[in-house]
Amino acid sequence: MQTLLLISLCVLVCWASSDSNQENIETLMDNVVVLRVPSDHGIVSDVPLTCGQAYINKPVFWMKNGVELTPPLEGNQVTVVVKEMDGGNYSCHLGPNKEYLNHTLILVQLDPDNRLVILEKKSPEEGHIHCSAPNYKGSFHCTWKKTKYRSHASVLLVRAERYLENIPCELDADGLGVHCQDSDCPYKEEQYRISLTLYIHSYARLEAYTKSFYLREIVRPAKLPNLRISQGKNFSWDYPDSWEKPCSFFGLHFQIKAVPSGHSCHSGEFIMLNTTEHTSYEINFKPKKYVFCVRAQDKHTRGPWNQWSQCTVNKHEVSC
Repeated sequence: MQTLLLISLCVLVCWASSDSNQENIETLMDNVVVLRVPSDHGIVSDVPLTCGQAYINKPVFWMKNGVELTPPLEGNQVTVVVKEMDGGNYSCHLGPNKEYLNHTLILVQLDPDNRLVILEKKSPEEGHIHCSAPNYKGSFHCTWKKTKYRSHASVLLVRAERYLENIPCELDADGLGVHCQDSDCPYKEEQYRISLTLYIHSYARLEAYTKSFYLREIVRPAKLPNLRISQGKNFSWDYPDSWEKPCSFFGLHFQIKAVPSGHSCHSGEFIMLNTTEHTSYEINFKPKKYVFCVRAQDKHTRGPWNQWSQCTVNKHEVSC
């Protein structure tokens, strides 16, 4: 009786384990499957592979990362054992000439994925991905940085969407950023956030990074052009050419700052600090050596400030 009970329990456990294993296997894209495991220590999983319907009853054999397996793995439908993070690229071939037929890349992702090691975190507030846009026309750019020991990691897939509508994106040539183009009208109020997910892998380890934002939260005007001075005290500048028009609808406001000579615009020591919605400002202080700084942000959303534009004043000499 006890033996029968133990056999029944074993069957139930094995069935549950097999069923759970299948639930943890997902096809991410063509020829790529993801095996999600709770830990990378001591986990062993069975992953079924198929070379293709066209190769049934053919003398098919498999290779892993370009190397023949020992003992040989043969057949159109096979099961491979993945231990811990030891996935890889399994390719099927037709013997005896080893003609390539198909392949499946098995990647392993820790689930829940709470040990991210491939990308550096830019800041606690911003996370691993930084996104910005020069205006409300829908074009935005996101960047990331790989950690020192994962510089070989490769981007597998980038997905961007807004309320189930896909946003087309193009990966940068260096693999460290992506350009996307949302088709929403710039005059339309944003009801839904943009969600961007980056899938990046280091060998067989896969990590997914997600960034969610409204476009209004990442719009950063370009640097203010044509900063100039007249009559020794009247500074003026222009709206960026890339900023949305009309300016009455997409208004900017400006932060004005004067810092002592030799200081940068980021200095906490300043002679004067003010704001204005005009594209000009008249100074009313006496120092003859100082740095005049101005930057802008969307006056309605109060999003990110752009870079400082500056003029260095040295008595009668001015450099902008």
